[in-house]
Amino acid sequence: MSDTDTVTRPSHQVTEDGSIDRLAIDTIRTLAMDAVQKANSGHPGTPMSLAPIAETLWTKYLRFDPKAPLWPNRDRFILSCGHASMLLYSLLHLSGTIEVDEHGKPTGEPAVSLDDIKQFRQLSSKTPGHPEYRDTTGVETTTGPLGAGCGNSVGFAIAERWLAAHFNKPGFDIFDHDTYVFSSDGDMMEGVASEAASIAGHLKLANLCWVYDSNDITIEGDTNLAFDENVIERFKAYGWHTILIDDAEDTAAFAKAIEEFKATTDRPTFIEVRSVIGIGFPTRAGTHKAHSDAPGEEEIRGAKKSYGWPEDAQFRVPPEAKAHFEQAIGRNTKAREDWETLVGEYRTKFPKLGQELDTMLAGDLPEGWDAALPHFDADAKGMASREASGKVLNAIAPAVPWLVGGAADLSPSTKTDVKDAGSFEAGSYDGRNMHFGIREHGMGAAANGMALSYLRSYTGTFFVFSDYMRPTLRLAAIMQIPTIFVFTHDSIGVGEDGPTHQPIEQLASLRAVPGLDTIRPGDANETAFAWKAALDAQKTPSVLVFSRQPMPTLDRTKYNSAEGLLKGGYVVTKDEGEPDVILIATGTELGLAVAAAEKLKEGGTNARVVSLPSFHRFEVQDKAYKDSVLPPSVRARVAIEMGSEFGWDRYVGFDGETITMSTFGASAPIAKLADKFGFSVDNVIKVARDVIERTK
Repeated sequence: MSDTDTVTRPSHQVTEDGSIDRLAIDTIRTLAMDAVQKANSGHPGTPMSLAPIAETLWTKYLRFDPKAPLWPNRDRFILSCGHASMLLYSLLHLSGTIEVDEHGKPTGEPAVSLDDIKQFRQLSSKTPGHPEYRDTTGVETTTGPLGAGCGNSVGFAIAERWLAAHFNKPGFDIFDHDTYVFSSDGDMMEGVASEAASIAGHLKLANLCWVYDSNDITIEGDTNLAFDENVIERFKAYGWHTILIDDAEDTAAFAKAIEEFKATTDRPTFIEVRSVIGIGFPTRAGTHKAHSDAPGEEEIRGAKKSYGWPEDAQFRVPPEAKAHFEQAIGRNTKAREDWETLVGEYRTKFPKLGQELDTMLAGDLPEGWDAALPHFDADAKGMASREASGKVLNAIAPAVPWLVGGAADLSPSTKTDVKDAGSFEAGSYDGRNMHFGIREHGMGAAANGMALSYLRSYTGTFFVFSDYMRPTLRLAAIMQIPTIFVFTHDSIGVGEDGPTHQPIEQLASLRAVPGLDTIRPGDANETAFAWKAALDAQKTPSVLVFSRQPMPTLDRTKYNSAEGLLKGGYVVTKDEGEPDVILIATGTELGLAVAAAEKLKEGGTNARVVSLPSFHRFEVQDKAYKDSVLPPSVRARVAIEMGSEFGWDRYVGFDGETITMSTFGASAPIAKLADKFGFSVDNVIKVARDVIERTK
């Protein structure tokens, strides 16, 4: 908000008119404050201030059927200000949303019961401190890091536009839903929301509506400490339709704004709603204390009194309020049933698309899709794995129509462009090539939203810029969604671009993320299987790490099949007897290890080569398999990788050695860099012999 903005703040007074809507609003507010007080932890102020507009949206506009919360054509509601989770839990409780199990089947139990609300922020509850995807039915995406939900929402909106363009036919609007986001001052400050808003404006995503709770309060105090821009003007510049509502208590004005959003067909809509955080608290309303901690019994009693609520009542849900809420949102049951009937007719009229639709909604892939995976002939010169990846992607894309993605302005380098598939742009939403611009964080967040909306989404950028995407990589792993993150230019092999563009610690860093499958294939055929691994995964995000420089394509009649990648690690050489030394490598260093092993064998040393492209996959294999690849009796081991040494001790042990990077790189041609940092056949042989001698 700028200094010239003269609109006054709403008063600290709640608006009580005795209506059933106000009863439902006050129920949301009191549940939030009671839950936070019981937990002695949480944020009550935002649920209280946003209750009027949330109740209005859910009971009058949101297309959501509590009896079928996974209805594919439902509107999406995303609480980007995840600290206000009690708002969402209260809405799910009052709406009577039914829980579904991990297979999408209704259990008959409430998604959020009153007892669940009483267990807010407790171990193993369905009401954790921030909304968690998979933990609670009705939560569309995990939101906690501010701005993340805003970023995801752009992916949801992109997915709806692509799905509509691909599946809809005249008279068959299979997909036509909207995405609503509640956001906060904090969301507006985070860069990812700005990146996402810029993407959405450029793409003219008219199915996207952000509601900004402008209350001028953050944890440290008044937002003027750090934030005084005119947010409305910023969003106008992004190309959004903007609306300002002076008072969050004015539900009629909010309803009019939603109608305006629905009538806007050429751009996304941004609604700034001015509120008083913790409205109703006698002394805390409009202060940072209303935002950041449990309110205290006296404050709660005072707030309840201002609502005309029994002051001593706790977790009170008037039956008439719940009945009103369930009946109001229950209007969507018929819409959902009509949609299911329409889809049945669609399957008959468009059987091929109907089969695609059913396969996609089930989270599966078309039968036999992997028959399209290419095989690469042996080639001593070989090719960069980014080149091989581009060939694999273009081979499999026709077999998986909903494989949609792109790069952060780097598709010529990352080879992530699908030929003859068109660009996804405003006015041509059927294109499969996304152009995210130089917005890595926004790209990752959008890709996660796309993955949460049935698409098999992928991204592309240089590996060193994974640093810009860490929050989205981590959230994909937390949510167990199969987003595919393609990274190229994976090492000091970037060469002359120098240390700023040469990743060193990134491999170790991403391997440390629980549930994230980081795969660095060692030749073209391993690259094909890396894509297979990523696409076969249903609950695991994959990081595919590819090289800029060429690497030999191994002769698989001489060496073992690259299919071993699917187990994370495998023996490449066809050994005879127990090895004297094991050379373990990934990526471009696999060819180096093979060349060194051949020379060692010429000198009478039995050297085994192990390719270990995925620590994650290797670690889930049973002990017998892991021991067959890395026999405990063989202590002479050398790991070779153009990255940090961190993590390799698990595989080389106390007696082994690593040829890795302990410094940043340098600007020079790759051949000179390889010599400088020890990535040569001669050095591998020297280190291997030293380890053998030491472990005799």
